[in-house]
Amino acid sequence: MEDEAKPNKIKRVRPETLEFIILYNQLKGKAFAGNGQLAEVLGFNSASSITEIIKSRQNIDPEKLRIFKEKYKEFLTTNRITGNTVIKRIEDGIPMYEVVATASGVVVYNDINDMTPVGRMNFPGIEECDFALPVWGHSMYPYLENGCWVALKVIHDMKILPGEVYYIEWGDYRMYKRLLAGDNEDEVIAHSDNVTEMVGKRLKYAPFVIKIAGIKKLCLVKDIHKKHNH
Repeated sequence: MEDEAKPNKIKRVRPETLEFIILYNQLKGKAFAGNGQLAEVLGFNSASSITEIIKSRQNIDPEKLRIFKEKYKEFLTTNRITGNTVIKRIEDGIPMYEVVATASGVVVYNDINDMTPVGRMNFPGIEECDFALPVWGHSMYPYLENGCWVALKVIHDMKILPGEVYYIEWGDYRMYKRLLAGDNEDEVIAHSDNVTEMVGKRLKYAPFVIKIAGIKKLCLVKDIHKKHNH
């Protein structure tokens, strides 16, 4: 039925929840380090409560929003003409999150919202980016080299430009892939730029089809900071 809500989604995201999500994304890594710290400030039992709100699976209690704004009021200013909340520029750069791969090179899914930034990236051209992650493995070589850092912009509307390189969280894994148009509108082809490594007579990093609806997070690769050779 058309009126049936999607699984794990609340039927209506209230205005205070939208305000909280906007402020959360702008203040994370500046006013507070991670969801664990914020959950303690707001009186939640665990960091997962914050994650549920950020993912629009739960509305925030208005009193919790009031506490949030009161606690971090020094990071906020009020526009007297419009009455809108405006974020002050507290710290330059975007948060950098360290992600560790397993021995096989596979990175198991772990919500970035629950992680603490290890630093900040700041250079011209990444002002509109949201966060930075390292590259692991060699599937996207030579475009992305193992160990380099990538500035990423979250694509909230999930619109994909075929041929561009994206960081995606899909299934239980994270990956960088060049996304190509699939045979069906609801699918894309996850392509690896490394087409030289073989296992027997097969590509080690063979392309595969994924459903767009199965992508948990979609981020466009905007800039790359490669390691220096010494």
